[in-house]
Amino acid sequence: MSCKNDTGKLTEIEGKQIPIDSTIAQMDSIASFVEPYKNRINEVLDSTLAYAPKPLLLNDGERTSSMGNLMADIVFEESAPIFNSRTGKELDFVVLNAGGVRSVISEGNVSARNAYEVMPFENYIEVVELNGSATRQLINFVAKSSRRHPVSGIQIIMDSDGSLESVNIQGQPFDESRNYFVATSDYLVNGGPSVGFFDEIVSRTATDYLLRNAIIDHFKKVDTLKAVADERIKQLD
Repeated sequence: MSCKNDTGKLTEIEGKQIPIDSTIAQMDSIASFVEPYKNRINEVLDSTLAYAPKPLLLNDGERTSSMGNLMADIVFEESAPIFNSRTGKELDFVVLNAGGVRSVISEGNVSARNAYEVMPFENYIEVVELNGSATRQLINFVAKSSRRHPVSGIQIIMDSDGSLESVNIQGQPFDESRNYFVATSDYLVNGGPSVGFFDEIVSRTATDYLLRNAIIDHFKKVDTLKAVADERIKQLD
């Protein structure tokens, strides 16, 4: 028996659900310990960083939105210098996913808490290099999507049938013979074709910059948030 090596087999697991609700009384000692940290966090989150003279919404344009445009423009403005300093190259445009913008910004004071509501995920900004063919695939995906995917630095015009009429990047016609540098979220880069974006990537550059932090930094820089649902993506009648 002393030489037998029998570990046995697991035959059954039992468990029960323990509800966390109002019937559970708080412990005053823990509440007192946490309170100063909670108060400090609320103070930081709720301090005013900027002002929105009108609501920034997710559905106020046919193919774009004021909230989506603000988000994409922030990513371009805040990440372009980082990308340039690390690579010596210029950022061409930004593409985000509509589902990554999780909230609107109401009229009035704007705080860091608003940034957490807009971007509750720990997503980082990355820059991907695409060849001309992959860039065209990305443009076609954004153009044909029924969702308002935020873009910046690019204008996509479609004809009445939904085919591409013209594409301008940084004010210049799209050139399929060259590569483009596109800023986006690491979620889309890692998801790739499974979420509809970025079938082929030549290179990728990390910025080590949380998208949420870019939003907060932008709020700190500006006094007033200005964004409209413009015609950077448009379908002709």
